[in-house]
Amino acid sequence: MKRMSLPLRLALAPALLSGSLLLGACGDDDGTTNPGENDSKVGTELVVTFADKVVVPTYARLATRLTELDAACIALAAEPSEDKLTAARAAWRAARIPWEQSEGFLFGPVDSFGYDPALDSWPVSHTELDAVLASNDALTQQYVSNLANEQKGFHTLEYLIFGDGGTKTVGELTAREYEYVKALSAELKAVGQLLHGAWAQSLDGNKPFRDTLATAGQAGNSAYPSVHAAAQEMVGGITTILDEVANGKIAEPYYSRDPNVVESQFAYNSLEDFTNNIRSVENAYLGHLQGEAKTGTSLRDVVGVDSALDTRIRQQIAASISALGAIAEPFRESINNDTERPKIVAAQEAIRALHDTFQGEVLPLVTQ
Repeated sequence: MKRMSLPLRLALAPALLSGSLLLGACGDDDGTTNPGENDSKVGTELVVTFADKVVVPTYARLATRLTELDAACIALAAEPSEDKLTAARAAWRAARIPWEQSEGFLFGPVDSFGYDPALDSWPVSHTELDAVLASNDALTQQYVSNLANEQKGFHTLEYLIFGDGGTKTVGELTAREYEYVKALSAELKAVGQLLHGAWAQSLDGNKPFRDTLATAGQAGNSAYPSVHAAAQEMVGGITTILDEVANGKIAEPYYSRDPNVVESQFAYNSLEDFTNNIRSVENAYLGHLQGEAKTGTSLRDVVGVDSALDTRIRQQIAASISALGAIAEPFRESINNDTERPKIVAAQEAIRALHDTFQGEVLPLVTQ
């Protein structure tokens, strides 16, 4: 299974529209604003806050964590030790946090430039991985960059440095695997920097995507002809990841009872990944990252702070995280454990309820 590429996400969620399709359906053809466009809730401040307080800081953190992961892998390969292997694994887990917390907004450069599958395809193709290791090809970052997505990214590196559940020892890593580890981490670092740069910096005459989102509704903005179109993209990102977690990441291994299709199965990091996906939704809704103060308008303001709907959304977010926390890790074993399986169903139901609230009650508020 390829890591939830756009076609697969759409196949899993036929009721959802991709961001681009959604925009095409909802934006004004003549570039004019929709009725209510200039009200205080669904206005420019909403998308600017989202871009500046949620998206760009998350990608900045991802780029930093991937740079740290690369440094840890270089140190491990240069002078292998159990401590350095432990440090590399810790750096891998740390980098997963901002990545998974970015999945509530998998639109823009991460989708159009293919950064998502380049970073996060799974499951690992053991046959193809073994072929790479058995070849005489020089394992450089450029070489890895040209490999299929299933031969690079987070999960190939995860397999090499963790083994099954973190049982791999330094002595079991071969010289060839160390070369692969270094090339993989260098490529992850490069993609992380490109992704952050695409949102935050001008490149080759193209303005940063942050500006594209922040200027929604302004003349000449063909991507977002109205602020409402940009706001719909925000809510579409939220509903897409909620659908993916409940009906893809959890449902596929649960119903097939196949641990091989579990995300982050080697590091036993699956439930942490799913939880950070819900945190991504929370961040997008509140308009800031965890531990940071709120400034500007957020989707919560659109809903109405402390309104009945706002209270229910925050309760559903907490319930989803709590339900995931009740499941025993490793998730790859819980899917075949009769004691854990009802907890998995409960988590799916909690996440689906949150999805339905955003789809049925929040999306209409930004579509008016």
